Amino acid sequence: MAKAKKLPKDTNQRAVMIAQIATGEIEAPKEETDLIKLAASAMGRKGGLKGGKARAESLTAKKRSEIAKKAAAARWGK
Repeated sequence: MAKAKKLPKDTNQRAVMIAQIATGEIEAPKEETDLIKLAASAMGRKGGLKGGKARAESLTAKKRSEIAKKAAAARWGK
């Protein structure tokens, strides 16, 4: 077995490395939390990319205006 390395950032390379870990060709990274952190960060980014747009589409014009006024008051009220 080869020495364990960090998972690469490239999706294709990561998939190959995970397959190698699963088949026993290489050892898994020493800390399993690294894998968990990578998975959680990928999921969070995925949701963050669509969150603002989805929220804006679901709000009415009146509600968006209220939110904008509240933000402006917080920004300029200091």
